[in-house]
Amino acid sequence: MTADRPIATRSGVDAARIAELREAEAAVFRKARPKSEVRIGNGIEGFFGGVPMHWMNDWPTPFPILVESAKGARITDIDGNALDDFCLGDTGSMFGHSPPPVARAIRRQSSRGLTYMLPSEDALGLGRLLEAHFGLPFWQIATTATDANRFALRVTRAVTGRDTILVFNGCYHGAVDETMVRMKDGKPINRPGLAGEFRDLTARTKIVEFNDIAALEQALADKSVACVITEPVLTNSCMVLPEQGFHATLRDLTRKAGTLLLIDETHTISSGPGGYTKAFGLEPDLFVLGKPVAGGVPASVWGMSGAVADRYAAYNRTKEPGYSGMGTTLSANPLQFATMKATLEEVMTEENYAHMARLAMRLDAGLTAVIDRFGLPWHVARVGARVEFICAPGPLKNGDEAESAHAPELEAAIHVALVNRGALIAPFHNMMLVSPATKARQVDRLISAFADVAAKISV
Repeated sequence: MTADRPIATRSGVDAARIAELREAEAAVFRKARPKSEVRIGNGIEGFFGGVPMHWMNDWPTPFPILVESAKGARITDIDGNALDDFCLGDTGSMFGHSPPPVARAIRRQSSRGLTYMLPSEDALGLGRLLEAHFGLPFWQIATTATDANRFALRVTRAVTGRDTILVFNGCYHGAVDETMVRMKDGKPINRPGLAGEFRDLTARTKIVEFNDIAALEQALADKSVACVITEPVLTNSCMVLPEQGFHATLRDLTRKAGTLLLIDETHTISSGPGGYTKAFGLEPDLFVLGKPVAGGVPASVWGMSGAVADRYAAYNRTKEPGYSGMGTTLSANPLQFATMKATLEEVMTEENYAHMARLAMRLDAGLTAVIDRFGLPWHVARVGARVEFICAPGPLKNGDEAESAHAPELEAAIHVALVNRGALIAPFHNMMLVSPATKARQVDRLISAFADVAAKISV
C-alpha cells in the first residue's frame, strides 16, 4: 500500500482500492448482461422500488440478476451466464434447487389440490418424522420461521404468565417484532430503520450479549422472562460461535429461572439432519425451523416438549374462547405436507449431510489458505455446511464485535467480483452454503475466484 492511501484498520484493505474494484467489476457485470439490463436495469414495472420484494435491491450488483432457471447448485440468468450458487436462497434452497424427491412430490400433489384447510395422507406420518429428526414430540406447521417464532412465543407467555422475552444482541429471528432490538453503548434500543414502529420494544424484551453468562444470569434473576429465544450460533451478522459451555449454562440458568428456551434452527440446520440441537445435544423446550424444511416450498415448523404441551393444553382448557392470534389460512396445506415429507425422508439424510460437511470443510480450508497467503487480517467461520469469510480478525465473541467486523463496501465489491468469476454468495454478508448437489469442482472454482479477488485488493 502507498503512504497516501489510508488502510482500513480492521479489514486491512485500502478504501480507494475497494472503490476501484467495485467500479471495475460493476462494468464487467453490466457488459455480461445486456438483456437483463434492458429488462430490469430500471426496475420492474408496477412494483414499488422496481422489485417484488424490497430486499431484492439490497444485492450489491448494479441491478438484480434476472434468473432464467436454477437446478441443483447452479443458476442461469437470461443472458446465459451460469453461476455456481452458494447463496441457495439464503438457506431456503439449502438442499439445492428443486431436489428430485421434492419436485416429484410437487408434481404428485399439484393434481390433487394445493390448499383446503384439511390434512392429507402425507400428514399422517409427518409428526413422527419431525420428532425423529428434532427430538420434540408435539408439532405445528406454519409458513415462515417468522410466523413459527411468533406463535411459539405466544405459547411461552401463555404458559408462564410472564410477558418478557430475552434475545441476544445480533440475533436474527425473521421479522418478529419483539426481537427487533439491539445494544448501543451498552443500552438496549429499537433497531434503527424499523418502518412505522411506534413502540419501545425494549419494554418487554431484554437483550444481552451472546456468550455473556454473567449478563444472562443477571437478566434472568428476577424471573420475569417467559422465554429466551436464540439461534445456536449468531448467523445473520458476521458469524459468532458459542464459547465452550455456553449452551449448557444457558440451559441450566433458564431452568433455574423457570424460563423456557426456544432454539431457532432456521440457519443452523446446516449442522446436520437434526440441526445444531441434535449435533450438540441441546435440550430446548421449543424448536423452530423454517426456510429449507420443505425443500424450497414456503413452510416452517415449531415444536414443543411434552411438558410445555401439557401446560399449553391446560391453558387452553381455561382461557376465554376467541381467536388465539396464531395461524394463517395457507399454513399446513397439502403441498407443505407432501414436500416436507419428501425433504425429511429423502433429502435431509445422513449421507447428504456428510457430503455437505466434507465440501464445507474443503471450502473453509481453501478460503483460510488464501487469507493466510495474502496476509489479510480476516478469518473464516463455519457451522456444518454453512461457511463465512469475515473481513476482520476473529473469532468473534458477541453481536457487538460482529457488527464492528462488518465491512459493507468491501463485502459488496467482493460479492460482485465473485459473481463475475462465476460464483454467487449471499448478498447481505459473506455467507456460503454447500448443498447435496454441490460438486468439489464448484468449491475449488469458488476458492480460485476468491484468491483472484484477494490478489487484486492486496497488491
